[in-house]
Amino acid sequence: MMKKTQKLVSKSRVFNVLVVVLMLLVIGSPNAFAFQSEIQNEEASFKEYKGKILDSNSKKPLVFATIALIDSNVSTISNSEGEFSLKIPESVADGKVLVSFLGYASQTLSLSELKANGNKILLNISITELSEVNIEVPKDAENLVRETLKRKGENYFEDPTLMTAFYRETIKKRKRNVSLSEAVVNIYKTPYTSSRRDAVQLYKARKSTDYEKLDTLTLKLQGGPFNTLFVDVMKYPEYIFTDETISDYVYSFDGSTRVNDKLIYIIDFKQREDLKHPLYKGKLYINAENKILTSAIYTLNITDKDEASRLFVRKKPKNAKVWPTEVAYRVDYREKKNKWYYGYSNVMLEFKIDWDRKLFNSVYSMTCEMAVTNWKKNLDGSLPKGKDRIRSSIILIDEAIGFSDPDFWGAHNIIEPEKSIESAIKKIQRQLKRAKPSGGTGL
Repeated sequence: MMKKTQKLVSKSRVFNVLVVVLMLLVIGSPNAFAFQSEIQNEEASFKEYKGKILDSNSKKPLVFATIALIDSNVSTISNSEGEFSLKIPESVADGKVLVSFLGYASQTLSLSELKANGNKILLNISITELSEVNIEVPKDAENLVRETLKRKGENYFEDPTLMTAFYRETIKKRKRNVSLSEAVVNIYKTPYTSSRRDAVQLYKARKSTDYEKLDTLTLKLQGGPFNTLFVDVMKYPEYIFTDETISDYVYSFDGSTRVNDKLIYIIDFKQREDLKHPLYKGKLYINAENKILTSAIYTLNITDKDEASRLFVRKKPKNAKVWPTEVAYRVDYREKKNKWYYGYSNVMLEFKIDWDRKLFNSVYSMTCEMAVTNWKKNLDGSLPKGKDRIRSSIILIDEAIGFSDPDFWGAHNIIEPEKSIESAIKKIQRQLKRAKPSGGTGL
């Protein structure tokens, strides 16, 4: 009886981080596109290289490919259209860039080979059969997952690290952007063996919201960068694989692939059929030689929409039913001198609002993503003061300051915006140029 009770408590803890993810609040009718004062961007000298990463055969864009300056900690990723922007300090004259993507052969390019715009980088698929390599295939997929989790101390960063990361969250009504928030944050990453949570400091942020498209509702994502940070499975396994819940899944091998020319096992996992409460299903990508989790892609198994609604929706109108139809997660790790660290993650929530006395449902999606763009060791283990830390309950859109500066990000590497986001930003900037000065509070 005691073991059963402990197991239920543990499962409840798995979802605590998710309970605060989505807020749905009824509000009045605020002005569309509210802006606040401009931040003066720091001056910096850098060269920017833009382009697209494609499959060499199909010419399809490669999403979330990593572009990193070799012998440095500077990096970025490609967006959902395969496009990237990499900013390199002008002091780096003869650098080389490594382009890598799961399942493809990596490619190294000299900066002298890259143009300022229009680069097309083609990667070739790398397929390796397990029979071709001299590595024994584990017989038990679950034991491989357990061993991977236990070996985080020897495979992942063991020193405190100060990371610079770019964070973006978007809200769409069907395919139309209705809200966009972006930020550069400092992540005070604690060692992977430490039970101490990471601290986050907001460096600068901007936002835009078009409330006219929101059916008299304001949708706000609560948690900000922590929503993506807690997807770091190796640092926060308690949100998916605890000692008690790891056996709630069925594991199986699903072939192999490569990342950075290293053999990777693909492990499928799904919740046991006899369990009815929502857990997860997805794929784990584990380095075959050293048992390292390099990526994880998974979704919430929504078995009961009312229960899923209680997990995600904090407040809602009385005359509406709200429930998630899809909740998806991804985390990718990067390697530096045989040690791995958190590099990128995203969370996507799609949900419906069923209004009383309305014929059609409203369909919304919320996406947040964060990419580490630079880092250094934080050897003295310093942390931001309490007043400078952001809380895990933060609502970024309430903290950000607007889109008044087209060169807002300066030398900071960011995730290149998708076409739809880019169009929204350009629309905002056109509105700002036409607007008369109004004390920086609105249009």
